[in-house]
Amino acid sequence: MSRTTRRWMLGPMLAMSATAVFVGGSVSAAEASSVTTTVAGPLNVRVAATTKSAAAGSLKNGAKVTLVCKVAGEKIRGRVRTTNQWDRMSNGRYVSHGYVRGANSLPTCPAPAPAAPTSLGAVAGGPNGSMTPAQFVAASVVPAQQGQREFRVPASVTIAQAILESGWGRSGLTANDRNFFGIKCFNGSPGTIANGCHSYATYECLPACKPTTATFRTYASAVDSFRDHGYFLWANSRYVPAFAYTGNADQFLFQIWKAGYATSPTYVTNVTALMKQYNLYQYDLR
Repeated sequence: MSRTTRRWMLGPMLAMSATAVFVGGSVSAAEASSVTTTVAGPLNVRVAATTKSAAAGSLKNGAKVTLVCKVAGEKIRGRVRTTNQWDRMSNGRYVSHGYVRGANSLPTCPAPAPAAPTSLGAVAGGPNGSMTPAQFVAASVVPAQQGQREFRVPASVTIAQAILESGWGRSGLTANDRNFFGIKCFNGSPGTIANGCHSYATYECLPACKPTTATFRTYASAVDSFRDHGYFLWANSRYVPAFAYTGNADQFLFQIWKAGYATSPTYVTNVTALMKQYNLYQYDLR
């Protein structure tokens, strides 16, 4: 979702938001296209695509590196260029492409493999629109916590957003296509986790509202929708500042709203109210 756009689904009049820094993930598929080059250092190697992540070593000017794929991350003004591209090394660490000589044709890193579930039975279903609020929350805990382990998005934020965005699972988008967060397809692509795209009639408010259509992602399961929500926030450089607050759910929520996740002036208030009313903070991993 753009910073200035808010779409509203027809049927249940429910606000739709769409709008993820990259850490980890399998590189086996990218190894075949790895590139060895040098860096214009000195520079730090990071565990994620942001200078806010921990340093995992340093490289001197002219040091050789083997790169396997690229991700979007924090924008850096380096010695070679200014860019938000970060390059994943063969050891799984990251360097800013702003310091890398050449290597301009790296493939995009794939989504990380799913973390091992703590309860296969609980993960398999996920929430749905026929559940009571208590049941919906209970069914959301495992996939939300999986997302926190994998992408560091606080579980309380994920659950509350799922409630608000999907209308407790009863919006047309959620009931038909298991999209709990209103994430759109971009350039006709559903990304690496969703299984397709589906066009819906919506209203676009900029700020005046008018009818239009938008294409949203479809999912094989609620669990896939929850996972894509975490990946979407994690892989989108716009939300890098929020990941400095993964231990503070309220501040994390404020930061993604500030970055343009939603334009409603009451969005943070509405989501926070759900987090408090249902004590969703208790599900955040420490």
